[in-house]
Amino acid sequence: MSSFNELPPEAEENETPQYKKKDFMSDQVIRWCPGCGDYSILSQVQTVMAGLGRKREEFAVISGIGCSSRFPYYMNTYGFHTIHGRAPAFATGLKATRPELSVWLVTGDGDGLSIGGNHLAHVLRRDVDIQIMLFNNRIYGLTKGQYSPTSEVGKKTKSTPLGSLDNPFNPARFALGCGATFIARSADILTKDLRRALVASYEHKGTSFLEIYQNCNIFNDLAFEPVIQTKSKKMRGNSLIFLEHGQPMVFGTPDEPKGLRLKGLGLEVVALSDEVTEADLMVHDETDPMLAAILVQLDFPDYPVPMGVIYRNPNPTTYDQAFQNQVEAAKETFGEQSLQDIIYAGTTWTVE
Repeated sequence: MSSFNELPPEAEENETPQYKKKDFMSDQVIRWCPGCGDYSILSQVQTVMAGLGRKREEFAVISGIGCSSRFPYYMNTYGFHTIHGRAPAFATGLKATRPELSVWLVTGDGDGLSIGGNHLAHVLRRDVDIQIMLFNNRIYGLTKGQYSPTSEVGKKTKSTPLGSLDNPFNPARFALGCGATFIARSADILTKDLRRALVASYEHKGTSFLEIYQNCNIFNDLAFEPVIQTKSKKMRGNSLIFLEHGQPMVFGTPDEPKGLRLKGLGLEVVALSDEVTEADLMVHDETDPMLAAILVQLDFPDYPVPMGVIYRNPNPTTYDQAFQNQVEAAKETFGEQSLQDIIYAGTTWTVE
């Protein structure tokens, strides 16, 4: 959240400067544990923002509380480090009153899905034109290792020494149930795919919800290892499926190609062969909410975990646009009024 540097002297007042990643790096010392997945996510966000063709002063990064919520300090943009779980409310207010800004909300599985679950649900259903990045490490990191809303059943932590009894949230499924118009998933280690997901999030008109698998190497190291396969990109092909709109759902390894085929009202894993080809597979349609409802429930080891854009269905009129339209309509109806005029308008009375 550092102040802006001066724009390059060659940049005209109305000209968008040519940025590099370093232009979005603040002068603050990054205070994350060595090896934290947040470093990678920060780097990809800075890289993506530099290439979007917008001025730095048109970006705002809003966060709540948690390790991920230190993000605004490390971005050379406008930013606001708010209170626990309430970042969606702040982001909504900012976008509604300053619609020209590109607003990015950073939250974690604890901040966003526990104390902030109600606020997250409402920003998704309203479809405010902002980008939400939810860092999911299945643990509370900042408060030193308690179980979180995404921790698996049986998770032993300082707050659940005998194992968690709670069924975990599926963030993507939660977002879909709240009416999100854009849902995507990536991981800190999948840098190229993460950049593509970030760009897709930015381009979406409405609330973009991007779940990012993020490793907390101190309190929950390798939580996603069975899925991410950190040490073997080849074996990763069996646990992940990278979705592409209009393309058959293919995954697996070069030696053992596989795919997802429609079976009844669900999907089944099939091995590709002379008898079962890509023509038999389900084709990804990111605009299909019924397909999205199936995809957000897929989990390893029974299925590969979907990565990329799971669902995208832009809303013609987002909440912030509707808000601005309502304000303009009120001005036309009632004229320009001061705050005092509005407060004293209508029925008033005096209490003796």
